[in-house]
Amino acid sequence: MDLFPTRPRRRLDPHAPLADRMRPRSFEEMIGQPQLVGEGSALRSMVESGEIPSVILWGPPGSGKTTLAWLLADAPDTRMVALSAVAAGVKEIREAVETARRTPLRTLLFIDEIHRLNRAQQDVLLPHVEAGTVTLIGATTENPSFTVNAPLLSRCRVLTLASLASEALEDVIEHAIRESERGLGKSGLRLVPDALRAIVDFADGDARRALGLLEASAAIHLRSPERAEPLPPETVREAAGRRLLLYDRDREEHYNVVSAFIKSLRASDPDAALYYLARMLGAGEDPLFIARRLLIFASEDVGNADPWALTLATSAHQAVERLGLPEGRITLAQATTYLACAIKSNASYAALGRAQAAVEETGSLAVPMHLRNAPTRLMKDLGYGKGYRYAHDAPDHFMPDRNLPDELADRIFYEPGEQGAEAKLAERLRDWRQRRREEGGV
Repeated sequence: MDLFPTRPRRRLDPHAPLADRMRPRSFEEMIGQPQLVGEGSALRSMVESGEIPSVILWGPPGSGKTTLAWLLADAPDTRMVALSAVAAGVKEIREAVETARRTPLRTLLFIDEIHRLNRAQQDVLLPHVEAGTVTLIGATTENPSFTVNAPLLSRCRVLTLASLASEALEDVIEHAIRESERGLGKSGLRLVPDALRAIVDFADGDARRALGLLEASAAIHLRSPERAEPLPPETVREAAGRRLLLYDRDREEHYNVVSAFIKSLRASDPDAALYYLARMLGAGEDPLFIARRLLIFASEDVGNADPWALTLATSAHQAVERLGLPEGRITLAQATTYLACAIKSNASYAALGRAQAAVEETGSLAVPMHLRNAPTRLMKDLGYGKGYRYAHDAPDHFMPDRNLPDELADRIFYEPGEQGAEAKLAERLRDWRQRRREEGGV
């Protein structure tokens, strides 16, 4: 546990990573998040007035959550206790609360990665936040509505941070290059424009990653014979290695990307669907998970407008299962583009929903006698199966008998669309339903 005095100022460690050395020391130094730290913003006004409520800082890696926590601790008559939810437990939380009780200063309890606190740990924290013994500052990359208990969350303001825009990242990098005391200003490092763009591209909105990549690229370049020349983009690519995508396979970003994939397919946008497919594959998603989603989509969103879609999706699932990666990605791309371009209909899916609603509404209605199975003499004597007519005996293989329970009469569940193969089904079904109304027997 680290205890920091009023208006904390940390000593500059020349051996600390560049991202840590360049951490902003004031609101004026902070780049990005203008909605939170700009002049007149709510957060900045809270600090200046000394009125700081408990807050949850929610945002992607490298967006400035920890920096904001330090800036909040810079308010008058304030001290901070910093814990990491990865290492802290109930014991550490209680110790922090006891320390807060013994000091006249306001105590900010900063808990990094607060989403990793279990329910019991959060329950221990709740009464002390409620009583004002500590002011909670939580930082999380996960959606707090999923990971923070509702009672604790209701006592906090949730402040949302966004990934840094390209322009903000460029400012962060250029500031680190110019800064002599904490940055790389004394090295004489220069970047060609393409190298700056490469760092921004690889950073993917993460200021910490951008500064780490700048530091690694500078270390390579300044040891090379060309160190007097501007740093080229090839050095950035060498330092970056393989790009790591923001994508947690069981967390919010996973569901965001999967949702975007399905909605792009539904919108008949193969380009967007391929992009999100590439995002999932690049982040290490299970290819069979993607193939299963395509199977569901083929029935739910394409349906009978293109019956071949389900066959193709099934074949794609089998092919991916047999091929694995990397070859299976080609099959996924084929299925993705076909389904995105297919004529869409959710009529079957919607029809099932209406049928299920009818079951919920009416319960277990009696099956009409002519449809019942009659395997015994007694059941036949009771009229089971009486009046049943075999459809294949009719010239057109259609029998107009009514088959729904009497209470549902002529209820219609399936309403085919007028696109693709389903248009022919719709035409045929209109004729059958008309005949059933006019000729229906039994």
